Amino acid sequence: MTPNYFTRRQFIQTTAVAGAAMFAGCATVAPRRLGPNDKLNIGVVGVMGKGQSDTDFCAGENIVALCDVDSSRATSQLKKYPNATFYQDWRVMLEKETTLDAIIIAIPDHLHAVVAATAIRMGKHVYCQKPLVQTVYEARLLRRLAKEHGVVTQMGNQGSAEDGLRRAVEVVQAGLIGSVREVHVWSNRPVWPQGMNRPEGSDPVPVTLDWDKWLGPAQFRPFKSSWAANTNFNGQRNNIYHSFCWRGWQDFGTGALGDMACHTANMPFRALKLGYPTEVEAWAPGINKESYPLKSKIRFEFPAREGLAPVTFWWYDGGDPMPNNPLAHDGNNKPAKEITAEIEEMTGQVPGSGCVLIGDKGKLFSPDDYGARFFIKLKGETQLTNGKDHEAVKAIPQTIPRNPFEGDADKRHHLEWIAGCKGGPTPYSNFDIAAYLTEIILLGCVAMRTGKKLEWDGPNMRATNAPEAAQYVKRNYRKGWEI
Repeated sequence: MTPNYFTRRQFIQTTAVAGAAMFAGCATVAPRRLGPNDKLNIGVVGVMGKGQSDTDFCAGENIVALCDVDSSRATSQLKKYPNATFYQDWRVMLEKETTLDAIIIAIPDHLHAVVAATAIRMGKHVYCQKPLVQTVYEARLLRRLAKEHGVVTQMGNQGSAEDGLRRAVEVVQAGLIGSVREVHVWSNRPVWPQGMNRPEGSDPVPVTLDWDKWLGPAQFRPFKSSWAANTNFNGQRNNIYHSFCWRGWQDFGTGALGDMACHTANMPFRALKLGYPTEVEAWAPGINKESYPLKSKIRFEFPAREGLAPVTFWWYDGGDPMPNNPLAHDGNNKPAKEITAEIEEMTGQVPGSGCVLIGDKGKLFSPDDYGARFFIKLKGETQLTNGKDHEAVKAIPQTIPRNPFEGDADKRHHLEWIAGCKGGPTPYSNFDIAAYLTEIILLGCVAMRTGKKLEWDGPNMRATNAPEAAQYVKRNYRKGWEI
């Protein structure tokens, strides 16, 4: 496959079409009405990695178009979906594929919002990988647009489909562990390079890659593919930006926090009805102006809300050291032993990721990224007990509908979105909740990059004590890529 190169005139025409779709002609565009037996016409932006599995989970629908800025990555999926048309520019795809009902977005974080906002304004349903967006402003925008245009949305935090997560939310909201005043969430990420400065020089852009479109709204920088010969960042010497290591760069990703908190913080966010925090403070040793740190610790203070007690929420990442990394650390970045004592007693160690809610009457522990399982220890009990077996849990009624589909959580998550697009119930991780969750999480990135405790005014998206934080709340979009 060869890239679709554009003349300057064609590029201007394409940009004009996209701009018109975003700002002018799409206010009245409504999604096509579909019945349960109809098939969605789906376009996919980003066809490998999660894009590949996202597409395959939706294979029962019509996969009409596949789009990727690197044509070399599309070969296997085009063989699998021979009726799909290939594009290198998602704007051209949206212009030409007039029958599209929905799109899947599985590309680097910095591109999520511009693609999703354009599609929503054109009346397309959207499934977008986590984190939903890269900035607080973008999260607020997508939440509003989805509601205004009446499209069906789902963020790709597939733990939302798990019965165990929904049951944990019910248990906490039923008051079994009492008023929760403290939450601890940790992750073994990053598993990609972080803590480094931008490499000097440039490398030839592969003939199959459109580097300008890969950069999108980010400011221009030269393409670079390989670190110096004596450098090995976690075995990623020949992978600096594309196609995997973009997560560690502030211009493109959201670091370990953005990558994983949409999974691991999902259950406590829902269970505790966490709204806007009033304070956010981050400890990020070694952070620079280019990449996220190898590890961080972040404190969010949430006020009383809806009759619930104030909560201190702690985030930890980089808890396990990365091998073969010249910037490696000691890996000791998890909650204190008094928080995890019962966990170590039960499992013999503290897992690489997990979540603990501490209430007045007991604790709830979830041992993985997705909230699929949870354990309870009430006051007076000597050990953690699986939530499925705990007698007090059994007595709590079900109040949240379960995902009715079969398969693993990821497949069920997609099928729930598809059903919603056809008039079914609203997906559990729709943008109204997913954008809210993402917005709160990304405040941790703002605190890390600002380097000071933020006194946060949530409704107005501003740090009252740190006006310099505004540059991280809303990015400086490259000309022609504004949303």
